[in-house]
Amino acid sequence: MAEITARPESLSARTVARARQVLAGQRGGLRAYLAFAGPAVIVSIAYIDPGNFATNIQAGAKYGYGLLWVVLLANLIAMLFQALSAKLGIVTGRNLAEMCRDQFPRPVVWAMWVVSEIAAMATDLAEFLGGAIGLSLLFQMPLFAGMAVTAIVTYGILMFEGFGFRPIELIIGSLVSVIGLCYLIEMFIAPVDWVSAAYHTVVPQIADADALLLAVGIIGATVMPHAVYLHSGLTQARMPVRDDTERRKVLRFSNQEVIAALTVAGLINMAMVMMASGAFHAGHPDVAEIETAYHTLTPLLGIGASGIFLLSLIASGISSSTVGTMAGQMIMQGFVGFKIPIWVRRLVTMLPAFVVVALGANATNTLVISQVVLSIALPLPMISLLMFTRRDDIMGQFANGRLTHIAALIGTAVVLLLNIFLIIQTIGIPIPGLPAG
Repeated sequence: MAEITARPESLSARTVARARQVLAGQRGGLRAYLAFAGPAVIVSIAYIDPGNFATNIQAGAKYGYGLLWVVLLANLIAMLFQALSAKLGIVTGRNLAEMCRDQFPRPVVWAMWVVSEIAAMATDLAEFLGGAIGLSLLFQMPLFAGMAVTAIVTYGILMFEGFGFRPIELIIGSLVSVIGLCYLIEMFIAPVDWVSAAYHTVVPQIADADALLLAVGIIGATVMPHAVYLHSGLTQARMPVRDDTERRKVLRFSNQEVIAALTVAGLINMAMVMMASGAFHAGHPDVAEIETAYHTLTPLLGIGASGIFLLSLIASGISSSTVGTMAGQMIMQGFVGFKIPIWVRRLVTMLPAFVVVALGANATNTLVISQVVLSIALPLPMISLLMFTRRDDIMGQFANGRLTHIAALIGTAVVLLLNIFLIIQTIGIPIPGLPAG
């Protein structure tokens, strides 16, 4: 009996115990290293949320494979910044929002918090609406009813946070697997021109102003502000390390997980564009809404394809809304030092979605616009993360090297440049060499 009671009781505690054995050299093999997997898997759902569905469907339907290079670029930028965010949490034991509170003047901190909260609400708007749209279409229920079901399910998943980090990691990981499996099946159903897809993945082009808007939307839907904040919070206390040797090992596992998890997310995003291109571009280039995509898929590719599409959308909406709420809590606590009950945050972040539906706004257009808002909010955490992970006084020997710093600067510059183009186009100033949409 004494031996039984001495064993770690919770799943999270057993995960930490296995990880400690790996760090001590007592265990090896893939199963042992899985103890370190989880934070990047949770974050990866932000890269395949309903906002991605909306932008990728529009991109594939209107421009074929022409914007696949944007998806690849966004995913590479995401890998770098998620790795840096995870590193900040592992090395310092502080998350990005807390570091901002410690390092920046108080007015800057409050301004960043407000912008981050707006971004978090835009995120949840897309995620919550996406899950509700999927449920309403699959089960033929009113959109409001789909929203209510989504709210209940996401709140139920959030309750597992009380049992430690591991149950949430496993739940989100399972939903990511569902989305990936759905799009793997779609690739065998939709007609895909693989040669053209490969070409446009590596050859950049922007056809017109609408393509630019979608490109910025894809960046905003892929590199997510709340994901950059959240990753540092997931790693800061997950795996206690005793010295720099253990810290270096945990960082190596973290980087490997980021590459693996976001490669899967990137392939799913590319599959979304390729499915939309193969199914819609030739005969239905005007397909721009999730509902229209579903109804058009049925006669084109069969009820199986449209049903799989909705299943992936529901899994995406529920899981990403859960993760978005987690990020919102962490951002508030990091910036201003307090948190609110989870049901209050869930209620507040749901309200914009209900308002949008009540006003009769187009749900898919709302999703795309929300992604543009996210892209505009994105430079703040990117620049902050770049500043902190470069500083020796914060990161010590783990500060970014020259090549990493240059790559991060380029990634930030790309995002800023796209946002400047978007703002110029939005206020009506023509961009030389770029035809109107």
